[in-house]
Amino acid sequence: MRLQRLHFPTTIPYTLASTLQESLVTRFLASKASPHYLVPPPPTIITASFTPTYTLGRRDQNTLTPCTLSHLSKNGTAAVHTTLRGGQTTFHGPGQLVAYPILDLRAHKLRPRDYICLLEASVIATCKRFGITAFRTQNTGVWVSEDEKIAALGVHMRRNITSHGIGLNVSTDLSWFDRIVACGLEGKRTVSFESLGVKGKSVEEVGRVFVEEMAERLEGVEAVVERDAGVYMKLNEVLAEEKEDDK
Repeated sequence: MRLQRLHFPTTIPYTLASTLQESLVTRFLASKASPHYLVPPPPTIITASFTPTYTLGRRDQNTLTPCTLSHLSKNGTAAVHTTLRGGQTTFHGPGQLVAYPILDLRAHKLRPRDYICLLEASVIATCKRFGITAFRTQNTGVWVSEDEKIAALGVHMRRNITSHGIGLNVSTDLSWFDRIVACGLEGKRTVSFESLGVKGKSVEEVGRVFVEEMAERLEGVEAVVERDAGVYMKLNEVLAEEKEDDK
């Protein structure tokens, strides 16, 4: 089995990655509904860096006031989107690696809690390869001290198909986190590779390492195939149009 990495090489709006993610989840679910007729897509990890965006987890939806939402967007300088993932509000922006694994847990003999541990272990191993010691605490995410968080986790699962994932700060402008209580944890602060003295690393470079670490931990995966996500989306649009023309 090959693990497919779809990488957006430039900073993109959240909605572009979300659209790709939704299409892959839909294909997985359709193949489950009609296993004799539809082949599921390969396990895939979307990697990207977003334009400034705050995403709301399920715990925050319908609880934030219009004043709070206006404070987040701050005259349109950041987008605000609701999501299906667990958790609360977090920030995504330039210099942050966002990785969305879309895969069938059963194909890799994983239970939901095992999958969360696998994500955390992959982030910790990625940090280690860049000289950063990171670990788990009693709080969600990956930390470099009891009060300093370097990566946020938030996932969604439907019929064992995963979506959403991690946000790992590489060279992120950390001032964006001042508008929120990151993941609802008072008294904690967010750090990045750069703020810890690991400078000059790109989201592309860190993303490749993260996918390698995920591949090593996913049972059944023998190799990683990398594709430009934008090219992949355009190709699928063309194929979809051709199918419509054939009807």
